[in-house]
Amino acid sequence: MLMAASKRHGVTASGMVIVWLLTAFVLACWPAQAADRTIYLTFDDGPLNGTTNVLDVLEAENVPATMFMVGLHASSNQESKALVARARSMPLVTVGNHSYSHAYNKYRKFYADTEAVVADMVRANAVLGLEMPAHARLPGRNVFRLPNVSTNDLSIDRKEIGIEEPDYEFVAATGFWLYGWDHEWVHDGTGKPVQSVKTMISEIDHLFGGKVRFVRPNRLILLMHDEMFQDTFNGPANLTALIQGLKQRGYKFGQIPDYDPLN
Repeated sequence: MLMAASKRHGVTASGMVIVWLLTAFVLACWPAQAADRTIYLTFDDGPLNGTTNVLDVLEAENVPATMFMVGLHASSNQESKALVARARSMPLVTVGNHSYSHAYNKYRKFYADTEAVVADMVRANAVLGLEMPAHARLPGRNVFRLPNVSTNDLSIDRKEIGIEEPDYEFVAATGFWLYGWDHEWVHDGTGKPVQSVKTMISEIDHLFGGKVRFVRPNRLILLMHDEMFQDTFNGPANLTALIQGLKQRGYKFGQIPDYDPLN
């Protein structure tokens, strides 16, 4: 009966099987199995101009994210303190430690003193109201120190890594889980995003679809900075478009505490 019915419509049973197989193949590959692939949104350096917009968009889109905040910025005024409190009150937002001083942007000098690095991170914890163990990101360094993951920043030379590595180890031993990143939405010196939203989504598709090795398979930590999302740069619309575009392509959004199962 199946053969007869199929022939009446000009399609043989073998042809239908081929169609079914092709459909299954396409579904299995769409887009590079995006439903099984997770993006972790992270925002650095807040509270700054732009932090309010980030929190507004995260709340509206109902997606998780991590705000790696700087203690010096958080304690600068009452508005900044209120932003820290707001972020901590949001169930899908994790507030992380991004140091107290951000090394005053003098990274090699900062990492030349291990005890001072640890003290700076501990001071930020106190300002941000965080307890150990704490999720953290070192200033200016793409470094991971987690139960299942340990990587150094490959953008600095081996000699400097040798100098700084004790810092990473002592900070981790103090109770900080350190997260780097897999890809960055870059900004220029004014804070303006370099890539367009369309380009960012294309880059993420390319990374998942290619042979790029993430620190953890199928998990991409995306680095952004709060200042990129100021009104001046059309920040709310850009971040909304990024999140909605990734949703439409089937990507999941993860919470940083779930990044490493042993955390």
